[in-house]
Amino acid sequence: MSNKFKLIFLGIIFLVLPLFVRADIIGQTVKFYLDPSYDLTKREETSATLRLITSQLYFYIDDNWWNTLALDRQQKINEALNNLTNEFEGKIYPTLTSYFGSEWTPGIDNDKKITILIHPMQKDAGGYFNSADEYSKIQSPKSNQREMIYLNSDYIDKELSKGLLAHEFLHLITFNQKDKTYGVSEETWLNESRAEAAVTLLGYDDVYERSNFQIRVKSFLEKPFDSLTDWKNLSSDYGVVNIFTQYLIDQYGIGILTDSLFSDKIGIQSLNSALAKRGFREDFSQIFDNWAISVLINDCSQGDKYCYKNPNLKNLKVVPQLNFLPLTGESSLQFTSANYDWSANWYKIVGGKGKLILEFDGQDEGNFSVIYLICGLQEKCQIQTLPLNESQTGQIILNGFLNNNYQSLTIIPIIQTKTSDFDKVQTTYLFTWKVSAVEKTEEEKEAELKANLLAQIEFLKKEIAKLQAQIEVILGIKPQLSCQGFKDNLYYGLLNDDKVRCLQQFLKSQGPEIYPEGTISGNFLSLTQKALIRFQEKYKAEILTPLGLEKGTGFLGEMTRLKVNQLLSY
Repeated sequence: MSNKFKLIFLGIIFLVLPLFVRADIIGQTVKFYLDPSYDLTKREETSATLRLITSQLYFYIDDNWWNTLALDRQQKINEALNNLTNEFEGKIYPTLTSYFGSEWTPGIDNDKKITILIHPMQKDAGGYFNSADEYSKIQSPKSNQREMIYLNSDYIDKELSKGLLAHEFLHLITFNQKDKTYGVSEETWLNESRAEAAVTLLGYDDVYERSNFQIRVKSFLEKPFDSLTDWKNLSSDYGVVNIFTQYLIDQYGIGILTDSLFSDKIGIQSLNSALAKRGFREDFSQIFDNWAISVLINDCSQGDKYCYKNPNLKNLKVVPQLNFLPLTGESSLQFTSANYDWSANWYKIVGGKGKLILEFDGQDEGNFSVIYLICGLQEKCQIQTLPLNESQTGQIILNGFLNNNYQSLTIIPIIQTKTSDFDKVQTTYLFTWKVSAVEKTEEEKEAELKANLLAQIEFLKKEIAKLQAQIEVILGIKPQLSCQGFKDNLYYGLLNDDKVRCLQQFLKSQGPEIYPEGTISGNFLSLTQKALIRFQEKYKAEILTPLGLEKGTGFLGEMTRLKVNQLLSY
C-alpha cells in the first residue's frame, strides 16, 4: 500500500473513530471541554476522573474540585451518586422516556451509557446540556463526542440534584426527537418548558419548600413581565417559562408537550398543532391571554380558565403596578413602556370620579392584545378585551365608575407580534395607555353645547317675532295672521274666516296626501272638510277611537284640536 493510500486510510479511521465502542473504566482521566459561561472560573476545559459506572451512566468528577474535598465529603459524594443512580435508573429514565421518547442511543460514541460530568458552576446554574457534544469534532471542534450532561457540583449531594438531572436529561431526549429525527432545532423557550415540566411530572415539586418549584415561583414574581419567548438564560426566564408551563399542563395536560415534541414543527406552531390534534379550540395566543388573567386573579369562580389547579400555586398572584386617580375633579394619567413579544404587563388604576376613559395606542408594527378587568369590592371582576384597530389604538368609556361599585380598573397589554425565530435578536414594541376621569366626555360636551345653541336660536326667533309685531303696530300695518294653535271648534260652512285660513295652512303643512289642493281661502267648504277627514283618519287611534268613531267627521272638535295643537307644539 502506497504512503498516499495509507494516509487516506488513516484519515478515514480518524473520521469514524466515534463509531467504535468506547469502554470507559473506573479511574481513567479524560480531558473534557466546558462551556465557560457556566463554569465557575470560566474554564474552557478540565480533566475529570471516572468515579462510578452503572448500567446506564458514567459519573466523571472534575479533578481540581474533587482533590479539594476532605475524605468524609468524598464519601458523602459517592453515596449521593449511588442514590442518584437509583433515582435515574428506577424513576427518571423510565418515566421520561415513556412520555417523551428516548435519547439518541447508542449515539455519537456508540455507547448506550450517558456521561455525567460534575464540576463547579456559577451559583444560579444547576447544570446544562451542550448539543455540540452530539457531533463529531470535524463538525464541532470542541465536541466531547458523547451523550452527555453537566451538573453543578454544589448541588450533587442535595435533594435538588434529582430534578436537575431530570431537567438536563430531557434536553438530551429533545435533541434526539427534534434534531436527529426531524432535522429541526427546538426553540429554547419551549425546550426549557418541557425540561421544567419533567421535574414536576416526576413529583420532585410536590414538596414545595426548598424545591426547584419554589425557586421558579420566586424568580417569576420578581419579574413577571419577562418575555416567555425571548431567552437570555436568566433566572427570570426560567421563572416565567415554569409558571406558564404549569398553567398549560393544568389546563390541557402533559400530552400537549409530548405531541408538540413528536412533530416536525417547533415552538408556537408545534403547540398549536398539538392543541388542534387534541380537539381544543384555543390557540396559543388565547391561552397566553387566559394565563395573563389567571396569574392576576387566580380564581376558579371567575372561570375554569382563570386559575391554577396545582395546590402549590393556589395562592400565586402577581402584584400589578398601582396607579391612583384623585377622587375629586377631572384628572388623567398616562404611561408609556416597551417590551418584547409574549410578555404581559399589569397596571391597576384606582380612584377617579364620574366617567373613566381608557385609551390605548400601540406601535403600528406590533400586534397587541389588551385585556381589561373592572373589579368590585369583593374582587369580582368583569373581564373584557379592548377592541383595537389596524393602527393598534382603541378606546372605551366606563360610565359611573365609582357609582356602580367598581373599585379598580386593571389593564393587561400583551404583545403577540412574532410567532417564530425567537432565538434570534428580538425587537421591543412601544405602547402607551391613558386613563382619564371626566364628568362628561367630549361628545357629551359637544351635544350639550349644540342643544344650548339651538335653544338660544329658538328664543331669539320668538323675540324677533315680538319685535316685528310691535313695529307693525307702530307703523299701522295690519298684522299677519298668527296660527299658533286652536281654541275654538271649526266646521263646514264658515266663510272668509282667519281661523279657517290657519287650519288650511296647517293641513297644507301635513303634505299632499292630506291636503293636495293646498288652497288658503278662509272658506270651510268641501276641500277643507275632506282634508280634515284625511288628517283625522291618519291619527285615528288618538282622535277617532276614543270617541268610538271609525271614520273622520270633517269637524274640528276637541280631540282633533288636541292633536293639531300637539303637532304645532302649542
